Amino acid sequence: MTEYTLSESTCATLKKVSTASVATALYKRGLRNQFIQGVRAVAPKSEIMVGQAFTLRYIPAREDRNPITVFRDRDHPQRVAIETCPAGHVLVMDARGDARAATAGSILITRLAMRGAAGVVSDGGFRDMAGIGALDMPSYCAGPSAPTNLTLHEALDINIPVACGGVAVFPGDVLLGDGDGVMVIPAHLAEEIAKECAEMEVYEEFVLEQVEAGAGVIGLYPPTDEQNLATFAEWRKKTGR
Repeated sequence: MTEYTLSESTCATLKKVSTASVATALYKRGLRNQFIQGVRAVAPKSEIMVGQAFTLRYIPAREDRNPITVFRDRDHPQRVAIETCPAGHVLVMDARGDARAATAGSILITRLAMRGAAGVVSDGGFRDMAGIGALDMPSYCAGPSAPTNLTLHEALDINIPVACGGVAVFPGDVLLGDGDGVMVIPAHLAEEIAKECAEMEVYEEFVLEQVEAGAGVIGLYPPTDEQNLATFAEWRKKTGR
């Protein structure tokens, strides 16, 4: 568990960087397995998803424990997770990578959005994908599914360390999602990753401009030639970047 709180400034900085930059920055620190596998955005969004993790763990459903009547229980963990995920957080669902049944549908995800969540990520399925995709809130899952979660999943634990798409996610870790997918940033690294990636994005903007003008990438990307660094410094002065 962590008591780290993502600041508004760090959140704003991360909203300007990509999962690719985050992956590179984490790799430099020896972290190679932080990209959640098998999930995709339900629908494209104009803004990058950034928020701290609030987790829900599913286990395989057992028929004697998961009749449809369990939803009469006001303490059902799936419903409680939706109603207690803090505003600005990302609900991360561990469904063991099984998308054959839904981990939530459009009504629950809409409620999550109305409560101010920053997003939702599940390595299981969603039902009512069109409704979820129409929300402003970013949503990621492993695929569409019509069956209710009860057919294959039992919601059990809230806000504990989970596995999502093969990645360990601890409560409070920072999730960053774009069109390519979702990265998990360990909470204690969030601020330094944000600063480093912001600089990476500026340099890559410069590189792309150079490549579009006909430059080769050797010595430019990565910047192993001193002249390219000097040119970059001049470019920053000129552009104010």
